[in-house]
Amino acid sequence: MNLTRKVFSREGFLTLLLLSVGGVASVAYAIPIVAFVLSPLIKQEPKVWRDVGGDSSFKLGETVQVNFKYADQFNSSWAGPTQYTAAWLRKLSPGKYVAFASYCTHLGCPVHWVSAPQIFLCPCHGSVFTADGSVAGGPAPRPLFRYLTRVRNGRVEIRTEPQPTVGFTTA
Repeated sequence: MNLTRKVFSREGFLTLLLLSVGGVASVAYAIPIVAFVLSPLIKQEPKVWRDVGGDSSFKLGETVQVNFKYADQFNSSWAGPTQYTAAWLRKLSPGKYVAFASYCTHLGCPVHWVSAPQIFLCPCHGSVFTADGSVAGGPAPRPLFRYLTRVRNGRVEIRTEPQPTVGFTTA
């Protein structure tokens, strides 16, 4: 009985290894490209108005952080706090508000409101934004993103969308 088995040569093993690693790297590289090309076909989260509190509970000129549920697709039994996001809300005049996204436009770190100098400060890389959300310094490439706001039946609402907009608008 002749028991022979075929053994890979060193060259064959290295060829198989390199082809496997190259294949995995190619797939990993292609996934974002394919996702970008197909993104118009993927259903996006609709623009929805989210209640953030009563109109009378916000003081004129004061900037406060408000939390709101970002998307209805989350099942709160397992999503916990990840189903919520935050925004910085300021009452400009009776019935008129401005809401800024709570993250820096540089790399997405959470910005903090510092009331004494009236600035938003990013602790990660030092970007500074003025009270109107414009860039005062640092690596941030554009102003803070804004959410549309409205007052409806005495309640302040923020319109969520996949990406807040840069421009100032209210509805």
